[in-house]
Amino acid sequence: MSFPPILFADIINSLPLWGWGLLALIPPAILALYFLKLKRQPLAVPSTYLWSRTIEDLHVNSLWQRLRQSLLLLLQLLLIVLLAITLLRPGWKGTELIGHRFIFLIDKSASMGASDVGPTRLDEAKKQVKGLIEQMQTGDQAMIISFSNRATPDQSYTGDRKLLRTKVDLISQTNHTTDLNEALRAASGLANPGQSGDPSKGDVGFAEAMPATLYIFTDGKLASVKNFQVGNLEPVFQKIGSETCGNVAIVAFSTGHHPDKPEKVEAFARIENFGFKPATMEASLYINGTLADAQKVTLPARQFKVGKNAAGDDEILPQVPTIAGIKFELTRTAELEKDGILRLEIKSLGTDVEDYLPADNKAYAVVSAPRPARVLLATPGNDALMLALSTSESQKIATLSIIEPAKLTDKDIQKQLQDGAFDLVIYDQCAPAAEKEMPACNTLFIGRIPLVAGWSAKPKEVNPIFTDADQVHPLTQLVRMNNVLIVEGTPLKGPPGTSVLLDFAEGPLYAIAPRGGFEDAVLGFEIYSTNNEGEHAANTDWMRQRSFPVFMMNAVRYLGGVKSGANAPTTRPGMPVTLRAEIPVKTLLVQAPRGDGFEVPRETQNTYVFGKTDDIGVYDVREGTGAKVSQKFVVNLFDEQECDIFPAYRLDIQHDVVEATVSKQSARQEIWKWLLLGAVGLLIFEWYIYNKRVYL
Repeated sequence: MSFPPILFADIINSLPLWGWGLLALIPPAILALYFLKLKRQPLAVPSTYLWSRTIEDLHVNSLWQRLRQSLLLLLQLLLIVLLAITLLRPGWKGTELIGHRFIFLIDKSASMGASDVGPTRLDEAKKQVKGLIEQMQTGDQAMIISFSNRATPDQSYTGDRKLLRTKVDLISQTNHTTDLNEALRAASGLANPGQSGDPSKGDVGFAEAMPATLYIFTDGKLASVKNFQVGNLEPVFQKIGSETCGNVAIVAFSTGHHPDKPEKVEAFARIENFGFKPATMEASLYINGTLADAQKVTLPARQFKVGKNAAGDDEILPQVPTIAGIKFELTRTAELEKDGILRLEIKSLGTDVEDYLPADNKAYAVVSAPRPARVLLATPGNDALMLALSTSESQKIATLSIIEPAKLTDKDIQKQLQDGAFDLVIYDQCAPAAEKEMPACNTLFIGRIPLVAGWSAKPKEVNPIFTDADQVHPLTQLVRMNNVLIVEGTPLKGPPGTSVLLDFAEGPLYAIAPRGGFEDAVLGFEIYSTNNEGEHAANTDWMRQRSFPVFMMNAVRYLGGVKSGANAPTTRPGMPVTLRAEIPVKTLLVQAPRGDGFEVPRETQNTYVFGKTDDIGVYDVREGTGAKVSQKFVVNLFDEQECDIFPAYRLDIQHDVVEATVSKQSARQEIWKWLLLGAVGLLIFEWYIYNKRVYL
C-alpha cells in the first residue's frame, strides 16, 4: 500500500450543513454539564481553616482547576473529534493490486546489479514485489519466477504471503545475460493449461485456466520477444532503474602475438562509456595478481536526443556510446608463457564519473602455453601433401602421424580414432567404411565423400572453372584459386548447415558441415590420383601454387584447434563451454574462480560440456584425477546490452508494445474505518475510567 505525501490530502463531506451544526453543539453541551457538576454545596467548617480555605477558593474558582480531575471530559471531547474526522472520510489518491491471480517475473541478470536505485536494482525489484504481496487479499494467489538467460520457477501459485516473501528474499544476483522468452514461456505454461512452460520441451507444471496479471520487474535490457502468445496473461511492465544512470564498461579484452616483436605479447581492450557525462578512468593490468602496467583513459560523454512517446511525453533517446581502445605490450617470460593470468581493472579518477555497474569493471585473459594439434594423415602416397605438413612452420603447430589407408581398419587405430586421440584426421583418397567408424575429431576429406547422412556427390566434371571463395572463413582466408588448373572435380552437396568455401561453375568443390560436436571439410577433387595399377598422376597444379601450403596451414590451424598460446577460450556468464581433453578420460574436473569443483563427464563425441559458468574469472581444468591443470578458460561479461544500463521505456512482446508503468491501478485509499475503530476503542476506555474512578 502506498502512503500519502501529506496527511488527509483528500476528504469527503458526509453530513449536510445542519448536521455539522448539531455536531458542533455537542462539545459545549458536555462542558456545560461538567460545570453544573462542579457547583459548590454549603458546608460548615471550623473557623481555624477559614483563611486557608478562602485562599484555596481563589484556585478552585479557576476554570482549568475545575477541570483538573476530569479525565472523562477530555476523553469524551476526543471521542467527538474522532467522530467528526471520521465523518469527513479522510483519504488520499493511492494504488491497489490488479486482479486476484498474479505472476511476478523478477529480472536477476547482470544489469540488475546496477546501484543507481536500491542498493541495487534487484533489491529495488524485490522490495516492490514484496509491497505487492502485502496487498494481496484473502483468496488471491501468486507465483514467483526469476530469470536471466534461464528462468527459475521459485514458487508456484500460493496464497501464503509469508512464503512468497521468503522466496523473493532468496533470489540472488547473477552475471548472466537476459532472455525474457524462457521466463514468459514458463509463466504461460503455468497459467495456460496445455502449454508447456519450458522451451526445452520439459513441462514445468500446469494451473487452472484463469486469467492472471503478469508483472515484469526489469530494466528492460533485453531483446524483443518473438513467437509468443500471452494467452490468459495480462502483461504489466514495471520499469526498474533511473534515467540519470551511467556506466563505464570493459566490453572486450584479449591477447595476441606482437606482429614485429616475437619477444612481446600484446593485450588489447575496448572500453565504452554508456553515461551522459565524460569519464576519466585508470586501466590497470595485473599479471598473476601483480600490477604490470596502468594507463589513463578519457572517454567523452555519450550523446542523446529527446523524443516524444505516444502520449506526447518527453523521452531520452541515448545515442551510440563513446569508445576508447587501449593496448599493453608485455615481455614474453617463462612465467607469462606458463598460463599467465591477466586481469584488467578500471576505476574512475573523478568524483563525478557515473559508473553504477561493478560487474563489467574487471576482465580476464590467459596466455596459454602453446599446444600443437595432433594430426593423422591417411594417404596411399602424396608427396605434396606430406611436404606441406612437414615444413618447419607446420611442425610448430602440429605433430604429424602418417598411415596407409589399409591401417584404418586396425583395432588399435580404430580405438585411437574413437577415443579422440587426434585433433584432426586427413583422409587423402580414402574414407571410413561406415559412418560409425568416423573419428571423434574434425576431418578433412580430399577427393572422397564421407559416408555421413546428407553428403552426396554429383558426376565428375572435367576442368571445373573457379568462380568464388569465402574469404571470411578461416579455412579459405588468403587462398587464391584463380590460376589453379584441375583435371577432374566432383561437385558436392552437403547436409543441412553446410557452408560452401570454394565455388566453381559446376558446383561447390570445397565445403564444410557440422557433425555433432565436430566438423567435416570435404575437397571435391584429388591432389594426386591413383589408378588400379597403383600409379600416381597429378590431378591439379595447385601444389605448385603459393596458395596450397596456405590452404594446408589453414586446415591444420582451424580443424586441428591449434592453441597458439596467445589467448585462452572465453565465454559469457551462464553460457556452456565445450572442452576437449589432451588424452581420453572419463571426466574432467573444472574449478571455478570461487574454488568450487565440478566433475564433467565425457560426451559421446569425446567432448565435455560445462555449463556452470556463473562467475566471472578464470576456470582451471584438470583431466581425470590428475593434479596438474591441463587447460584454462575465462568467463567475462562482454555484453553491451547488459552494460548499457539505461532503462527501457517499453517491452516488445510479439509486436505488442508494453509501456513501462506502475504495477498497480489508481484507487482512493481511505482510513475512516480505522478511525471509527479507534473511536470505539476510546469509548471502551472511557467506560473503564468511569467504572474504576481513575483521575489525573
